Amino acid sequence: MNPNLLPSLAWFALVARHGSFTKAAAEAGVSRAALSQNLKALEKQLGTRLLYRTTRDMSLTEAGQHLLDSLRPSLAAIELALRDLDEADGEPSGVLRVNTARIAARHFVEPHLSEFLNRYPRVTLELMLDDGLSNILADGCDAGIRLGESLVEHMIAVPITPRLEMAVVGTPDYFKRHGTPTTPADLVHHNCVNYRYRGGGLHDWEFTNPGSDHEFTVEVKGRYLVNDDDGMLRAALQGVGLIQHINVAVQDAIEDGRLVRVLRDWCPPFSGFYLYAPSREQMPLKLRALLEFLVEKRDSVK
Repeated sequence: MNPNLLPSLAWFALVARHGSFTKAAAEAGVSRAALSQNLKALEKQLGTRLLYRTTRDMSLTEAGQHLLDSLRPSLAAIELALRDLDEADGEPSGVLRVNTARIAARHFVEPHLSEFLNRYPRVTLELMLDDGLSNILADGCDAGIRLGESLVEHMIAVPITPRLEMAVVGTPDYFKRHGTPTTPADLVHHNCVNYRYRGGGLHDWEFTNPGSDHEFTVEVKGRYLVNDDDGMLRAALQGVGLIQHINVAVQDAIEDGRLVRVLRDWCPPFSGFYLYAPSREQMPLKLRALLEFLVEKRDSVK
């Protein structure tokens, strides 16, 4: 391989990630014109068009997308290798990028940010909030945080939260007006606020028969749908309808009486959030520091 191509390939991946020459040039510290000319030269050397350009937009050609998909793992591995050099002196240091579900960040990472960063002053923590299950290697991340049931194969995973529960909740006024469901089958008579995933699918509410291990889902109906868990919670607090959410997200509202929990016997505990990372023998010190810190916080929960 011609090593002179490496800078251009890295710049191509940067442009593709931003979807913009202007934003990519700003990050790379070069002019937009210089970046554009470099990419044109790369296309000429490779003998194929990688980008479609207009005055306002750009997009990848089929060849460009194929090249980007092939480059991502290698570029991410190079980036991780460079970061690991920061720890050559035996102290956790450098940039630690973690892809995490929003609710996990909000309840299990953000409350402890100050303590973690004070304990490890040479670590810079970057959280990438993403409720989809991303490829952390392709995205250049060191680790991810997801529910245990969503973990991908070939990764090491360590639980960093206590066991959690799904909770069905509504306002006291809602139950006064519409009655209280006693089984999941009763939800057909209720307005249920539901969550739409990034891929377009709806969250089917999850239950387990009391006294057995039989798990099942219910396809609920309602007049309001949203793809943001905070928006779902705000709707429930307004009395729009019932929601099913992870218990930690609604606990404060239950304790102060704004929300009432129902169908609790149908929602047993399940494995909580895990920190997952590539399975490799030499875990970076910065990642090990975060892992041990989050386990410490997990074990401190009464």
